[in-house]
Amino acid sequence: MLLCDIGNTSYHFYNTQTKKSYKKSVKTFDPSTINEKIYYICVHHPTCKKLQKLQNWINLEDFVQRHLYYDTMGIDRIIACEAIQNGVIVDAGSAITVDFVQNGIFQGGFIYPGKKAFEDALSRISPALTTSLDFSVNFQKLPKNTHDALSYGFLSGLKKEIESYNSDIILTGGDAKELQQVFETAMVDELLLFKGMIELLKKNSL
Repeated sequence: MLLCDIGNTSYHFYNTQTKKSYKKSVKTFDPSTINEKIYYICVHHPTCKKLQKLQNWINLEDFVQRHLYYDTMGIDRIIACEAIQNGVIVDAGSAITVDFVQNGIFQGGFIYPGKKAFEDALSRISPALTTSLDFSVNFQKLPKNTHDALSYGFLSGLKKEIESYNSDIILTGGDAKELQQVFETAMVDELLLFKGMIELLKKNSL
C-alpha cells in the first residue's frame, strides 16, 4: 500500500510493505505518473484540486469523523491524533502544534509559533534581538544574557504547558530532534502521520 502526506513543499510517500519513504517536490512532480492506488492527505490547496481529478488518489480526509475534532482543524493534526491512544503530540514545523489525546479521544490543543517564525519576529523588532534559538538552554535558572533570555522565553512556557498534562510526549516535524533537548523523555516519531493514516484505514476497513 502506498500512502502520501502532501505539504506545501513536497509529496512525502510511504510504502507500507517496504517500510521506506521518499519525497517529491510539489512544484515538479506529476501525480498522474502513478497508476497504483494511493491514500493521501493534503494541505496544499492547488495540489488538492489537481488530485480530485485522479481516481486512483483517494483522499483520507473523506473518512475522518470530523465531529470528534473541530471544523477548522488541519487534516495533518487530525491524522496525527488518529495514530495514538494516549499522549501529547508536538508537531514542530513552520508552526508548533500541540494536541492532547486521551483514551483515543482528542481533548484539545493549541498552536505556537515555529522556531523560524519566532526568530524572524524578533529580528524585525530589533537587530539586537537577531538570534538562533538554543534548545539546550538551562531551565533551572533565569538567564543573564540576551541570547539565553530569548531562548528561555520562547521555550519555558511551552515546556511547562506540555509537561503539565503528565502524559507521554511524541515529537514529530522538522524541528522534532531539536525539541527533544527540551523534552528529554519524549519520543521522536517521524512516521507518525503515516501511522495515523494506517489506523484510519483500519477503522474504515479500507
